[in-house]
Amino acid sequence: MEKTRIYNFAAGPSMLPLEVLERASSEMTNYKGSGMSVMEMSHRSKIYDSIFQDAKEKLKKILQVPDEYKILFLQGGATLQFAMVPMNLIPKTGRADYAVTGNFSENAFKEAKKYGEIRLAATSADKKHSYIPPQSQLALDAEASYFHYTANNTVYGTEWKYVPETGNIPIVCDMSSNILSKPVDVSKYGVIYAGAQKNMAPAGLTLVIIREDLAGHAFPYTPVMLDYAAMIKGDSMYNTPPCYNIYILGLVLDWIESMGGLAGMKAHNEAKAAVLYDVLDHSKLFIPHAESEARSLMNVTFRTGREELDEKFVKEATAKGFSNLKGHRATGGMRASIYNAMPMEGVRALAEFMKAFEQSNS
Repeated sequence: MEKTRIYNFAAGPSMLPLEVLERASSEMTNYKGSGMSVMEMSHRSKIYDSIFQDAKEKLKKILQVPDEYKILFLQGGATLQFAMVPMNLIPKTGRADYAVTGNFSENAFKEAKKYGEIRLAATSADKKHSYIPPQSQLALDAEASYFHYTANNTVYGTEWKYVPETGNIPIVCDMSSNILSKPVDVSKYGVIYAGAQKNMAPAGLTLVIIREDLAGHAFPYTPVMLDYAAMIKGDSMYNTPPCYNIYILGLVLDWIESMGGLAGMKAHNEAKAAVLYDVLDHSKLFIPHAESEARSLMNVTFRTGREELDEKFVKEATAKGFSNLKGHRATGGMRASIYNAMPMEGVRALAEFMKAFEQSNS
């Protein structure tokens, strides 16, 4: 007997829309009468090129990417971008600013130090990354080649609610865990990058959106696969791209359009998050990690204050069909990742479970 699908609250790889999985399944062995799977196609073939270009055009449309920007479909995840960004951008002045507001932004900060003078422009470490520093706390270097921040902090459950003002300094943003969750003004950024495994596609695809004038200035020792200019020239096909993942991205973009585009996704995500945060705000048992004004719409982090009770919650939740609610080792407690594909009924079911658990354990 086939097991009923669970509510998967994993931080990534995360759940995909059921409609996307079903469509991909129907095309798995014979894509549009081609007699083969997308997995089997040459990336140089006309039929695959149509899939590739279609996904790129859909992304450009849904994010309203200006013409002076290039869309790249790369590999290596956001973690490889921690090196690729400084190798390409920092040669301008040899300096860059970083805001550290969580685990991945700290990793990006540490990696960038290998390639230049990296300043800590802001940090929330003093309060265990429970808040986002306001504009007034950003100590910006006028000579920086770029300013880097991570838009949503998956581990700690905080999210930037504003785009920093940096003057003429290009902004580089890791949007891995909130890309396509709401409208974004791409023109405010020099580079946007994101791993696909939260809101876009299976793990293995990395999206980069770069203002074209920022490419072409890499260190001379930069490997060709890490050179934005080379990737732009080859249209992301210097070598074989993550073909199937790009195909899935195209299906996900169709699904987002059916949900009302990014404005519709924002409303959908705000409504879902409000359900869980309402439970936390009225609870005498659960303690939210993030300060209210910095709460993420994607990752809801909380705990009971007692490790054994946290473990009991996760165990009982798993038995009820709520998967991957254990918090990251850096924060402990619980984390409910409610990316785009998590349906409202899953969030409401979790909220009811949380209320029942509190009644039984208070």
